[in-house]
Amino acid sequence: MRVIAGSRRSIRLTTVKGDKVRPTTDRIKETLFNILQPDIPGASFLDLFSGSGAIGIEALSRGAKEAILVEQDRDALACIRTNLKATRFETEAVVKAGDVLSVLRTLQHAPFDLIFMDPPYGLSWEEKVLTVLADAPYVDEYTKIVVEGLSDMDLSYADSLGFSVTREKSYGSNKHIFLEKKRV
Repeated sequence: MRVIAGSRRSIRLTTVKGDKVRPTTDRIKETLFNILQPDIPGASFLDLFSGSGAIGIEALSRGAKEAILVEQDRDALACIRTNLKATRFETEAVVKAGDVLSVLRTLQHAPFDLIFMDPPYGLSWEEKVLTVLADAPYVDEYTKIVVEGLSDMDLSYADSLGFSVTREKSYGSNKHIFLEKKRV
């Protein structure tokens, strides 16, 4: 796994040993960031369920001004810190250790430009997180949210939470769903 593009292009990143974390493949990461690229420069980026930190690091490498990476697993946190040191993004990134929902409920921040989440599959984390984000002061009508999940992921309930699905991109067994708050 590596940084695909930007100021830290080609720097190798470490991953967490075992199957606790599913790193987004380089091909999927490249496609995702090709879609997001117009919104990245100067962006404030929130990476939930960060794993190795590769998505937040990619955003920083492509010009995001800051990234907040949220992760609970101790091994993943160590991996994130190793990767931030390797890419020299220790000052642009903030690592928040803890349960994603707890961190989101206490997070104080101006509205984010981009929020990415790749939660564990099959545990309904998407709905739990979107429920918190629906009322969060750091999410406004300009915040773009990307959810990574299995190809059968259904976020039809997002409408009832005040979000609109703006795009879906499938990659075989996985997909990204792009959301924004409905504008009133």
